[in-house]
Amino acid sequence: MPRKAVNSNGADVVKAADKATERLAEVKASIGQVIYGLDEVVELSLAAILSGGHALLVGAPGLAKTRLVETIAVATGLDTKRIQFTPDLMPADILGSEVLEESEGGKRSFRFIPGPVFCRLLMADEINRASPRTQAALLQAMQEHHVTVAGERHDLPQPFHVLATQNPIEQEGTYPLPEAQLDRFLLRVDVPYPSREAERDILMATTGPSDAKATKVLSAKEILEMQALVRRLPVGEKVVEAILDLLRLARPDVSDERDVQHGVSWGPGPRAGQALMLACRARALLQGRLAPSTEDVAALAEPVLKHRMALSFAARAEGMTLESLISRLAAKAA
Repeated sequence: MPRKAVNSNGADVVKAADKATERLAEVKASIGQVIYGLDEVVELSLAAILSGGHALLVGAPGLAKTRLVETIAVATGLDTKRIQFTPDLMPADILGSEVLEESEGGKRSFRFIPGPVFCRLLMADEINRASPRTQAALLQAMQEHHVTVAGERHDLPQPFHVLATQNPIEQEGTYPLPEAQLDRFLLRVDVPYPSREAERDILMATTGPSDAKATKVLSAKEILEMQALVRRLPVGEKVVEAILDLLRLARPDVSDERDVQHGVSWGPGPRAGQALMLACRARALLQGRLAPSTEDVAALAEPVLKHRMALSFAARAEGMTLESLISRLAAKAA
């Protein structure tokens, strides 16, 4: 009896994974009608959503970060709102506030007016331009999935995800996110410049009489089901060991790598391992595989670790980069 139950459960996971893979292929095709040359960025963004987390998109102006988030929202069927972060933005502008109302009978009462955070996919545009107080209000909502206003708790809709953008070039008038708050993002996704062929497609598609539009594929309910499925996908012992090896290699107090011992100010915490476990499963599902491999660990090492580590001033002066260091550590661990 127990054996049959296990086999039946395994068959259910395989069937659900096959269906999810087909649906996710439709999502990627829908997004591909609008976004060109950013297949890896799209996959990482979807992996963050399937893992139940948030992503920080970092790239120069004009690389379609805003358009990408809008397109993902359409394809996944998640209602979206956008906040343009500025230094004068207040927490109430994001979370909402209470207003005093008077009824026809003269009775006064407070009514809560929800802010833009009450959606399923929030785009936080240029998040580092807001004050630390406003950043903290959003990041608390990201972590706890509810807000508290005037002592009253208000739950956010499920699923709830934030895709925040950050411009790495213009740093005047910005407030860099503290490391503890950066850790709230499951993945950091670097958005590159397009290839020549991708840029050709962009020019032809966006300068004509009409723009291509994505089509709705999924619903919020399906996203929640896929998130539950991701947590049910099996993870082999070899993959778990690769994740553990990578985390220890990246921590200066326990690493046997000289560059890490002397060049890394701090390494990733346990949340990085949790992010890797979930993101590896999500990436496998997106690529039509039932279980992740060590190749997934290597591929996701930089998006997971880059915002959870920091090089010392001396290491940066010597020309060391986090990208090259993480790549080397991932190759050794995986």
